[in-house]
Amino acid sequence: MTKNPSPREPALGPASDLGLWLGGYRPEESTDNTDGTAILVPRRRPVQRRSRERFARILAAAREVLLESGIESFTFDAVARRADVPIGTLYQFFANKYALICELDRADSSAVTEEMRGFLEETPSAQWPRVVEELIDRMARLWRTDPSRRAVWHAVQSTPATRTTTMANQMPVVALVAHAVAPLSPGASDTERGRLAGFLIHAGISMLNLAVQNLPRDEDKFDDTVEETKRMLISYLFLVAQDG
Repeated sequence: MTKNPSPREPALGPASDLGLWLGGYRPEESTDNTDGTAILVPRRRPVQRRSRERFARILAAAREVLLESGIESFTFDAVARRADVPIGTLYQFFANKYALICELDRADSSAVTEEMRGFLEETPSAQWPRVVEELIDRMARLWRTDPSRRAVWHAVQSTPATRTTTMANQMPVVALVAHAVAPLSPGASDTERGRLAGFLIHAGISMLNLAVQNLPRDEDKFDDTVEETKRMLISYLFLVAQDG
């Protein structure tokens, strides 16, 4: 039996292994970890209405700045100016820019989870290709509505700590997809289905990020890329179903 590793093991070990996450592995939480041994979280979360409004303004401003400048040029100064709050307010909530970026990713993952939750309770049947197509259309609407998802996704790949955090943020989505594909792979273990779900999610997100790359000036390319995403993932799932 494989020993469940300590949360202090390096990110390139257990934190990058989806199978361990599916087995219950979860690192500690931290406000300022940098080596990937902990999940980045805010220093505190707002409780009072005015504080929640400031927090929401900070997140909205952070999306705009990240979309315009990328993670390399992303600074608290720029976010504070855009949100019209003192820079000290950002530090009340976040230890550094990576913790702030991870909060954006957490919000994006939560939105995807909620969009999928009811839909993916439908068990794949003889009509499962139609189910996949509709699901991809739903996800495409999220990306079209908010192209900053692409910038957030790329930003959280930038450090061990952000990669560990986004893995934790994605686990509810992985669990939903793994459950949905179970009838297509009855001979697979839970871990194998989880890894299959992880592949589907990462492939789908990568294609949607490509689709929104040139919006709003290239709507046709967006639509074409979404259709290619459907074709690619459905073809892959047909092979999964054949293998059982």
